[in-house]
Amino acid sequence: MEATLYQIPETLHEKILEKVKANPRLDDVPEIHGEQLAEADGFIFGFPSRFRVIASQFMTFFDNTNDLWTSQTLVGKPAGIFWSTVQINDSDRTGSSRDDIVPLGYTFGKDMYETGEAKGGSPYGSGTYAPDGSRKPTELEIQHANYHGKYFTMIAKKLKNRSPA
Repeated sequence: MEATLYQIPETLHEKILEKVKANPRLDDVPEIHGEQLAEADGFIFGFPSRFRVIASQFMTFFDNTNDLWTSQTLVGKPAGIFWSTVQINDSDRTGSSRDDIVPLGYTFGKDMYETGEAKGGSPYGSGTYAPDGSRKPTELEIQHANYHGKYFTMIAKKLKNRSPA
């Protein structure tokens, strides 16, 4: 499988972005537009959670993909999520009700139950705990993310190669 990295369009005014000390946009990563989802075999969305919900920019992006969901253009295409959060317990509740979500469940094994360190991630997907933005992902969080990508790719390949019913 080939992965392509995109960023969603920014919806906040520059002054607000300055006040919240937002990270700069990545010049070498193109913006995605909703209709491009139809071209993919599957997609994993990554986002920060804010106050137990996804960022408003992602909500706007998803709201603008309504025609793809209602026309069932994306049926059979797997989707997954990963995130960063300020509150550890956000990672249990950051989810989506969209079709074809590929959660990890408890397939990551015993490390899903690690309690000796603060970590992000849950059965819904990989994640990192980032209270003030200065904390870097731990080795365990990186292992979880790598596993998540491999697991998702396996499911996406199976769905792409199945014969239609």
